Amino acid sequence: MAESRDYMTLPEEKGNVNISEEVLAAVVVGAVREIDGVSGMMTPMGNSVPNTASGTTSARRSAKGVKIDMTGDALKVDIYLMVEYGRPIPEVAEEVQKAVFSSLEAMTGCPVEAVNVHVGGVSLA
Repeated sequence: MAESRDYMTLPEEKGNVNISEEVLAAVVVGAVREIDGVSGMMTPMGNSVPNTASGTTSARRSAKGVKIDMTGDALKVDIYLMVEYGRPIPEVAEEVQKAVFSSLEAMTGCPVEAVNVHVGGVSLA
């Protein structure tokens, strides 16, 4: 599998399929939003983005809280999020990992090497 800076390229029998980083990030955000106990996404520096926020601009803007490394043969994803108070953090993080892993592979066909979940806070509301 070859990759470029902004696209993951999957060679197919009749040509290549190029999947943009924006699409990959949108799949990740969609999977994270489905998990009970996640109250929002965060930038790596700790600025929270409410779970209900949506955007249609580039992935770097609308998918805050998601970093995707496409430099190897498989994707490496880092997710920065907040968990609702009273929820077991390890269980929520594990559910996020499973959901993101399966969504990316099922929807894009890209192999996923790692899904790293960074819990940067707990929300009381």
